[in-house]
Amino acid sequence: MKGQESWFNTTLQNDIWTRKYCYENESLEGFFQRISGGNEAAMQLMKEKKFLPGGRILASRGLAKDGKKITYSNCYVISPPDDHIESIFECATKLARTYSYGGGCGIDISGLAPTGARINNAAKETTGSVSFMELYSLVTELIGQSGRRGALMISLDCAHPDLLKFIDIKTDLEKVTKANISVRLSDAFMKAVQDNAMWRLHYTRQETGQLVEQELPAGEIMEKISYNNWDMAEPGALFWDRIKSWSLLSEDDNFAFAGVNPCAEEPLPAGGSCLLGSLNLAAFVTDPFTPEAAFDHAAFREAVRTSVAFLNEVLEEGLALHPLPEQRESVNNWRQIGLGIMGLGDALIQLGVRYGSEDSLTLCNEIGFEMADTAIAASAQLAEQYGSYPMYREEAVMNSPYFIANTTEETKKLVQQHGMRNSQLLTIAPTGSISTMLGISGGIEPIYNISYTRKTESLHGEDRYYKVYTEVVKDYMEATGIDSEERLPDYFATAMTLDYKERINMQSVWQKHIDASISSTVNVKNEFTVQQVRDLYLYAWQQGLKGVTIYRDNCRRSGILLNDTPAAEQKPFQFDSISPVGRAALGKTYGTTSRYRTSCGSLFITINRDKEGNIVETFVNTSKNGICKSNIDGMSRMISLALRSGVKVEEIIDQLSFISCQACVRTRAKGEKLDGSSCPDIIAHALAEEYKVKLTTEGKESRPEIKLEPVQVGDTCPECGEALKHEGGCAICSCGWSKCQ
Repeated sequence: MKGQESWFNTTLQNDIWTRKYCYENESLEGFFQRISGGNEAAMQLMKEKKFLPGGRILASRGLAKDGKKITYSNCYVISPPDDHIESIFECATKLARTYSYGGGCGIDISGLAPTGARINNAAKETTGSVSFMELYSLVTELIGQSGRRGALMISLDCAHPDLLKFIDIKTDLEKVTKANISVRLSDAFMKAVQDNAMWRLHYTRQETGQLVEQELPAGEIMEKISYNNWDMAEPGALFWDRIKSWSLLSEDDNFAFAGVNPCAEEPLPAGGSCLLGSLNLAAFVTDPFTPEAAFDHAAFREAVRTSVAFLNEVLEEGLALHPLPEQRESVNNWRQIGLGIMGLGDALIQLGVRYGSEDSLTLCNEIGFEMADTAIAASAQLAEQYGSYPMYREEAVMNSPYFIANTTEETKKLVQQHGMRNSQLLTIAPTGSISTMLGISGGIEPIYNISYTRKTESLHGEDRYYKVYTEVVKDYMEATGIDSEERLPDYFATAMTLDYKERINMQSVWQKHIDASISSTVNVKNEFTVQQVRDLYLYAWQQGLKGVTIYRDNCRRSGILLNDTPAAEQKPFQFDSISPVGRAALGKTYGTTSRYRTSCGSLFITINRDKEGNIVETFVNTSKNGICKSNIDGMSRMISLALRSGVKVEEIIDQLSFISCQACVRTRAKGEKLDGSSCPDIIAHALAEEYKVKLTTEGKESRPEIKLEPVQVGDTCPECGEALKHEGGCAICSCGWSKCQ
């Protein structure tokens, strides 16, 4: 390797490395030496961009010599709290300690009593499991991690009596703001949904013997889950029986999963943690973009062997760096590692295969099997040298359906002879930062888009916009001489152009070969309905997924993802002495009236301009179908007053956009066409449309130079201000910022 320039293709990629992973101005060569720990084969894979360990290893390995107390593990599952106050607060303490070492956490609260259960203290009744979520969210917010905050996943079983409160908790935008939430959905529940059957919620409190129970239609519960996910992108779904039944430990009675990590790719036991690393599939494609393009299976299998050995070395070295005794004990007993993939979307394009097609599924099925078989064999070979993990039981492992389906006869014999060094081997993590640093797609996601718009400020202080092509698209265009994206082949599928079943089918193929789980996001368009969300959940369960995350474009969650603007940047509004222009002074005005659809009837909006073409007032009238006329009149008058007082049209639009009315939301969820999510939102749309057209005093139309773009409230990167994309169960930015890493 000649140097830094030969490894980073762009300044952005170099910036990610410098900002996130470079330790005290070390050279790139020094970085590889530190991370590899002397493993030459692993270091060569990193230099060739074929493999990178997870972000915690990249940032932290080798720093213990300098007294740094930072874990190498990205994620942990904390022992679920027992149903008494000491255990509940002990769990909060464990969260705090784990965050202080840099780990993210998952906890399950299904063991806590539901609201109203009798307790033997001054309170007489418990406030319920959901009430303690605020405590855990607060701890997550308070403990810093080098400028970040910890990541938390809270889960609850679908039979718990507090289920409905749990599903609704994050519809209150002030509650549990620092945690993701997911529901454990059992096969029995999903079958009840299919059969339109009743579902029993129940909990027996051991201390008092009290049984709390209730029966509800399973379909109504699923409707609530689907609606909230459609509206707020949460809760996620964990198909718990599939999680329990499809792993190397499914037949081991001494083992139990206690929860999942923040992005849900790692089901783990109490105290469990996982070391992550990912293979870049795109780096194993030979002769890309040509008819001779092929996947190098032999090189890939060798890389799997090297990566498994490398992660075991890191596991051994990091045993003393886990924050809690229960974590050190669990990791030593079960030795989980999480080798995964990234760059799948790029690899398929390089091979000329459309993501989600039958050819792509066949290829991924082949790669997935050889990855699983090779990893299991590599773990057996390590067991020959160093011994099996302490809790290893041969009969349990070899009888697990996952093991039987993912091994050749040769590998089965190796395991029978030597055992296994690891109880868990494969996972597919978000890879947000590391895949962006390599300029490739993350995890098993398709490429997110063909191109995106970047903003830069010129020397004259003006914002300039320019198009940036996704790297694999740029490489293809340069290799083939294509100069327009309209000429790209149809196998350039993106996250927003795929049918959701194609996306689920791809995840299903990979889940057959992954013994842990997969963190990924199914992106759907804004027009996607609640019924379609419900259908997606059912299809994902039927296809054998362990979990699924859905993100509907421009859902209400997009406006609240990031509210972490530093206090110093939040400037108070300055009230000046403003004298609005009187209505009489406007003289003759010119305007247009348009009709808009709401859930309650029609909205007739008139927007007037003065003789100079400035928008100066609005008049809003309603049909007789239920809209509150007094509120509409008041809003219309205040808009007119603001316009005559010099408030910019863009600022009024910004304030009114994306306000949500539950009546409109429910109507749109049924698939009915409305012109916005509330009356204020519709008025904002009307103003935006009118703002694009400048009327002269003669009533003729002309087009202004300024173009008003849709407002994206909050769904932007805190570092660069660009729009976020949702993939791999995470929110990430093209600049390398990631909510999860």
